[in-house]
Amino acid sequence: MTHTKENNEKRVVRVPVATLWTAPDSPREVDQTSLTASASMRDWLKVLDDDQKRELCDENLVQSQLLIGEEVWVDEWVGDWAKVVVPSQPSKKDKRGYPGYIPISQLVKTDEADWNSNERAVVHKKQAWLYNGAEEPLVEVSYLTSLPVIEEKDTFVKVLYPDGVGYFASEDVAVQTKHETKAKGSGEDLIRSGEAFVGLPYFWGGMSAFGYDCSGFAYNMHKAFHYEIPRDATDQAKSGTNVALDDLQAGDLLFFAYEEGQGRIHHVGFYYGENKMLHSPNVGKSIEIIDLEGTVYEKELCVARRYWSETEEPS
Repeated sequence: MTHTKENNEKRVVRVPVATLWTAPDSPREVDQTSLTASASMRDWLKVLDDDQKRELCDENLVQSQLLIGEEVWVDEWVGDWAKVVVPSQPSKKDKRGYPGYIPISQLVKTDEADWNSNERAVVHKKQAWLYNGAEEPLVEVSYLTSLPVIEEKDTFVKVLYPDGVGYFASEDVAVQTKHETKAKGSGEDLIRSGEAFVGLPYFWGGMSAFGYDCSGFAYNMHKAFHYEIPRDATDQAKSGTNVALDDLQAGDLLFFAYEEGQGRIHHVGFYYGENKMLHSPNVGKSIEIIDLEGTVYEKELCVARRYWSETEEPS
């Protein structure tokens, strides 16, 4: 049964990585492990072959992903699903944020005051474990997972997570004050953060360190330095500062279009310097640094944008 509510229902993701589906009937049998209240990206990836991963894109099954603790607005309840928008992921598809569907079991209502704590523990390793009070692992979470801090000690940080209280090893997180003026990174900073993921397999819709798609990789490396950019490559190509293709600097985003640059934009990567690119290519491949010369990308390059700035505020 479906019933509609106004856009005033805020929920928080309670699984390490929640997938934003195109429709409630998008998931296939092989995707069932990703729909549970204890969903694990590692478990889902184990059962998907490359053709099944490719279908997520080709059949328009998946839109994006969110990390544990991220907020959504619920527009409508559709059976076991919530029709949501993701305010932290700008998109032309909805001015309020990225739209899609998430299983209700993967969302929870939280206390607004607790959840808007001034201090956040932000994961700066590729993955990190959240532990319970007995130092037993609860869930494995992704790079850039951000949870409210309850207490900070020398060896651990006590945090609030959607299902209770947990602990991070201090070495796995950086404690950031939510409302302070945040220093933003340079183009070189974006490249250094991205280099750490060379070898990580591509995943369509991917927004976690278990697998990024091309624009998800660009989005998250910017997010690591407090730049909010659009979620999709087509939107990313229209914002930021336009950069002449003969004036590129490391950290600029390169966009590629079909029909040798004249058609629809289909890919984005980082300019690495010396005519190289750092990018997450496509299904079956992994994040890599390549020479552009002599590749199809050299012919398809159509525009470049810069979101980073040497100053404290983005351009």
